[in-house]
Amino acid sequence: MKLIIGNKNYSSWSLRGWLAAKQSGLHFEELIVNIGGEEWDQVKRSNGEFQPSHGKVPILWDDETVVWDSLAIMEYLADKVGRDRFWPKDESARGMARAMVAEMHSSYLPLRRECPMNVRARVTLSSLSEDAQHNIVRILGLWAEARARHGQGGPFLFGTFGAADIFYAPIVSRFVTYGIAVPGFAQTYMQAIWEHDWMQDWIKASEDEQWVIEQFEMESA
Repeated sequence: MKLIIGNKNYSSWSLRGWLAAKQSGLHFEELIVNIGGEEWDQVKRSNGEFQPSHGKVPILWDDETVVWDSLAIMEYLADKVGRDRFWPKDESARGMARAMVAEMHSSYLPLRRECPMNVRARVTLSSLSEDAQHNIVRILGLWAEARARHGQGGPFLFGTFGAADIFYAPIVSRFVTYGIAVPGFAQTYMQAIWEHDWMQDWIKASEDEQWVIEQFEMESA
C-alpha cells in the first residue's frame, strides 16, 4: 500500500489518514507532497497517482484500488483488518463514536478557518469569533460525554485509541497551537493524544519539515 499525504505541519486530513493507516497495522509506503508549492496546481491537474482524487490528500493506493478522503480510507482499512480495531465493540459506544467522527468530518468550519493546523507554531489569539467559540464548546461537550459514558477502559475518548481519537487528533493539535483553555479532563485527554508514539513521530516530522505555507502562519493577536 502507498499513502500520499500533504505537509505534516499543516495537513489535518493527512494526519487523520496517516493515523488510520498506522492503526490498521498494515505496512504502507508514505509519500509526502508539498501542497503549498508552486508545482501543486500542475500536479493536481495531471493524471497518475493523484487521480481520481483531483489532487486532494490523503490518497491510499492498495494495488489497483485507490481510496481518497480520510474517512473513506479509515473505513476501507477497517474492512481489511476488522472493524473492532477502529470502533468500540459496545453497540452504544460504537454508535456515539460513529456520530462524533461524522460530525468532525462535516462540521466546525469556523474553528478550522480561524485556527488552521500548524503543529510547530504557538500562537496567542486575543479573540475568536462566536461561531468558533461555539465549535470549541461543542467539541469539549462531546469529549466529556464520551469519556464519562465510555472512557473507562483507558485515557482516550472511548477508552482505547480508535477512530474518534484519529479524527479529533488535529483538534488537539489546534488547541495546543492556539493555547485554547480547556478543563482538566480535556487537558488529560489531550496529553494522552499528544504523547502517543504515533503523534510524537508526526510532531517530530512536522518540526523537521522545511516547507512553509504563509497563509497558515499566524502571528499572535
